Amino acid sequence: MGRYTDKLNDIKKLIGRLQQQVPEQIGAFDNFMKAVEAPSALDQKQKELINLALAVAAQCEWCIALHVKGALGHGATKEEIIDAAMQAVLMHGGPALMYMTPVEEAIEEFTNG
Repeated sequence: MGRYTDKLNDIKKLIGRLQQQVPEQIGAFDNFMKAVEAPSALDQKQKELINLALAVAAQCEWCIALHVKGALGHGATKEEIIDAAMQAVLMHGGPALMYMTPVEEAIEEFTNG
């Protein structure tokens, strides 16, 4: 497996543990997430691209893996993903620029793996 696939597996394991430890809170978060991510004024691809930009700004490699995979799954191109991530760089500066590396690596892993 690749590094970003491992990150997705880390997320699944964490959620599984938390479902056992704090089921009410995780259930509420899951319901909220499903409601927010459902298509509405923005489609799912647009939402994944926004979430990716926020993941870059937050410097969260697990979130980057999740939302690169999600964006690709909803039809985003490599160019759209990079463009969205660069919006985070514009708003967050140099530290966000460094997180373009995991964005590119995740794109490569999920499109060629």
